[in-house]
Amino acid sequence: MKLIQIIKVAVIPVLTVLSLLSASNKALADYLTSQGSGGDYRYELWATDNNDYYLKVWSSEASQNSDAYSTTRAFTSTREALIYFDCKYVGKNLPECQNVQ
Repeated sequence: MKLIQIIKVAVIPVLTVLSLLSASNKALADYLTSQGSGGDYRYELWATDNNDYYLKVWSSEASQNSDAYSTTRAFTSTREALIYFDCKYVGKNLPECQNVQ
């Protein structure tokens, strides 16, 4: 009977704490940082908990509930993502556009 009490008092709380700690590391979420439009497109700029950014792009005529026309690769900064949008979708002729693929 004492073994069961030891398990209840010692082992179960330790397992509970370990499971909560491992679950919190897996709970990563993306969040919207900005949105805008240019040319025939509109965008949402999203950030991840890993400090990466990505763009979701729609035609300016698409409804708010439609799937994104395009979702881009990860960017290291908001500046890099917005330059990509301006060069690729808006058609601006910026010096930075030479590096956009």
